[in-house]
Amino acid sequence: MKTKVTAKPFGILQDGREVTAYTLHSGESYVTVLDLGGIVHSVVVPDQAGALVDVALGYDTPQEYFDKGGSLGVICGRFANRIEKGNLTVDGTTYHLYTSDRGNHIHGGKVGFAKKIWQAEIITDKAGNEELSLSLYSPDGEENYPGNLKVQVIYSFVDGALTLDYIALSDKATAINLTNHAYFNLNGAGSGSALLHTLWLDAESYLSTDATMIPRAVKKVAGTPFDFRVPKTVKEGDELLSSDEDLQKGQGFDHCFLLKKGRDRSRPFAILRGEKTGIELQCFTTQPSVQLYAGNFLKMEGKGGKYYGRCDGLCLETQEPPDNVNQPPLQEYGYSVYAAGEVYHYITRFAFGTV
Repeated sequence: MKTKVTAKPFGILQDGREVTAYTLHSGESYVTVLDLGGIVHSVVVPDQAGALVDVALGYDTPQEYFDKGGSLGVICGRFANRIEKGNLTVDGTTYHLYTSDRGNHIHGGKVGFAKKIWQAEIITDKAGNEELSLSLYSPDGEENYPGNLKVQVIYSFVDGALTLDYIALSDKATAINLTNHAYFNLNGAGSGSALLHTLWLDAESYLSTDATMIPRAVKKVAGTPFDFRVPKTVKEGDELLSSDEDLQKGQGFDHCFLLKKGRDRSRPFAILRGEKTGIELQCFTTQPSVQLYAGNFLKMEGKGGKYYGRCDGLCLETQEPPDNVNQPPLQEYGYSVYAAGEVYHYITRFAFGTV
């Protein structure tokens, strides 16, 4: 069965902008994406008993994505994650970016791409499956970034796999580092903690951080709470974090894992399994790293009036390393300054199934 895309109004923001929801249907399963922020609003897939489960955290109305925060399901850009003190130097010129998170720039700034209405178009792939293309134009100087930037993210959903294809191009050298901030709970959004999910993550190294969450060193995962090379529950690692000298007590996972160089990108870099539903998520990417965020500060009412508390959703945000623009040692893993006319392009796929 070919994927079909339908559209319907999702609501109106307080400033009068209309938001549309686009649903990609593949058999009984479906994914809903908003033109607001490229938000992955819902991912509905069958569990091991065949019942449909929405595994993505989100809100019922568009204004809640502004008022309640959490970056649920949004596209983060121009630069996902953190830039220390908002200082970005490109071609010898230093640009001072908006800072908010412990004195650092995060997720593109005050507005970023998450609060924009993207231009939507339904397109068709070579196999006849409909896809959703979302495009955005970010002018030179927006959020104080250099360059007129054109961005496109193509969403496809075929055979239980949600694929995000990111493309961007600037007329000046600029920093580009995009990701999607979807929170997944494979037992169902609003079903409680995701800490008992089992995670396998094929990474030998991670970035330790200072108290402001800026990376300070590349460290091996062996013998630390960050070692998921043998599958274990996220809780097993979370409970050990308070004894790690690099972390603030009780903070939880919000760290970048460096994926193996030369790895086979046709194979998953991570596998997450829900302990109640048997739903399994296999993650693939062409990016060099992934931020594991365990929803440490979730505290809001989400879809259907369900409460989202600490660690009730997990993020696997594929990207280049945070603050790599300021730290040459990190640039061997991924450098986010792209020259004028240089195409930024990568693909991430979230493949859902059952075990």
